[in-house]
Amino acid sequence: MADQLNYVKRKQGDYSMSLKLQIVALIEQGELSTRAAQRKYGIQSRATVTNWLRKYGTFDWENQTPSNMPKSPEQKIMELEAKVKLLEKQKNLLEQQAHIADSKAIIFDMMIDLAEKEYQIDIRKNSPPGQSNTLDNSNNKH
Repeated sequence: MADQLNYVKRKQGDYSMSLKLQIVALIEQGELSTRAAQRKYGIQSRATVTNWLRKYGTFDWENQTPSNMPKSPEQKIMELEAKVKLLEKQKNLLEQQAHIADSKAIIFDMMIDLAEKEYQIDIRKNSPPGQSNTLDNSNNKH
């Protein structure tokens, strides 16, 4: 009953790449089962963990063999191409996030500039609390 009260629906994006890789590594090393990983990390579906194992794990799901078995050059090329695609997706996502962060920083700076002009205060100045530049400006005018 307590689990139903704390139920939070999650999406794939709620899990960081590093967490996914960490969970896959723990399962493949035999330190966790898929069910134990679900409980420990609050993952609601076993299919989610299985998908991560298929995407990021070392097990060859198509041939049902561990990937440390010898592979043909074609298999190696296909795996490397898949890894390159994954890394390109991750790179693009990080570039988008960096662009958004840069845009936010620029907008934030513009808002501070506007507020400083509008209210005639130096927001960026590290003055002790309680001191106002408007008081300083009015005293300098006399």
